[in-house]
Amino acid sequence: MKYATFDQNGALTGRYDSDIHAVIPKHAIALSDAVFLATITDIDGVWRLIDGEVVKSPFPEIEPDYPALFAAERFLHEASGIFVEALKIETTRESQALIASTGLSAILDPDYRCNFKTLNGFVEMGAEQIIAIAKAVRAHVQACFDRELNLLQALEAGTYKDEMLAVGWPVSTPPPPTTAHQ
Repeated sequence: MKYATFDQNGALTGRYDSDIHAVIPKHAIALSDAVFLATITDIDGVWRLIDGEVVKSPFPEIEPDYPALFAAERFLHEASGIFVEALKIETTRESQALIASTGLSAILDPDYRCNFKTLNGFVEMGAEQIIAIAKAVRAHVQACFDRELNLLQALEAGTYKDEMLAVGWPVSTPPPPTTAHQ
């Protein structure tokens, strides 16, 4: 004989075959061979005991955690880097902090100069260029947060569509290639 046990919500918790198991729980329900086999092989749903009948229900739909999804997508775009003039600037959280502190130095001392490391390599630059980079990075990061907020507002309004996650983020395009004149 074949048996199954179910929890208080009716979900299948165990299967037993009297040819294999010496002890069958007292609250186990007897199953036909076909239903017992189906509970093993038909795994595209949840087997339940409903009104004394063993039936397969579809898996419950799990709603994505949209705010976490939006934040993760924002972070990817936020840290993707930008071009300022012909320089590729890193925009990770660590880089943002370094750029902000360098920008502060440039504001406090208009004659400030430093060797600034870009993704293209080191570049010596002055206060004006440092401030331009700091402003561009801040604008990029803010645009990413603004897009995340737009998605949250669309979700709240019931107008969010999954396609919206891939569009609307700030894009940093590389400068056109320079051509050498001979």
